[in-house]
Amino acid sequence: MTTRTLAVVSAGLSSPSSTRLLADRLADATTAALRERGVEVRVEVVELREHARDLADHLVTGFPNAALRPVLDTVAGADGVIAVTPIFSASYSGLFKTFVDVLDRGALDGTPVLLGATAGTARHQLALDHAMRPLFSYLHAAVVPTAVFAASEDWGAGGVGSELGARIERAGAELAAAVAARPASGPADPFADVPDFTALLSR
Repeated sequence: MTTRTLAVVSAGLSSPSSTRLLADRLADATTAALRERGVEVRVEVVELREHARDLADHLVTGFPNAALRPVLDTVAGADGVIAVTPIFSASYSGLFKTFVDVLDRGALDGTPVLLGATAGTARHQLALDHAMRPLFSYLHAAVVPTAVFAASEDWGAGGVGSELGARIERAGAELAAAVAARPASGPADPFADVPDFTALLSR
């Protein structure tokens, strides 16, 4: 069975948070859709709140410390990314933008990405289209058509409301299709471009 890696980036500031809850639901839906296609999934969750100081260090030093480097590598090496942020002042959070700012150049080129956002009211849902999509378009990510916004009222008494649940399932299916269609990624071979010295000496 093919195995793909899914990086789930949550910029929630509290624990627990509705942002992490939405990220987990999107990951579950994507995983289920991939397994229906015969694809096994390894999910790697990145809680940005745990790396807030590491991210600030990166901004002022220009390079990631030992705690942050594996996080950046996880996102850059994933076959698909789920990125979820709370909405503050009609846009993504500062913590979320800081993480995007320190990603290596080209880290998300062509990578399928599912966008999600949370806020207290539905008035903020346009932030997905006027803030998040342009940001990930600039990063050359392949953003799936359905983005998922969850306001406080979207969470039903039993957890996920029916309308939110339907959006989550549709978005997860879109990301699964995009991930399954890509060649599986893997760690770069550092010796891939080393010449064959036996051949060189025989010339």
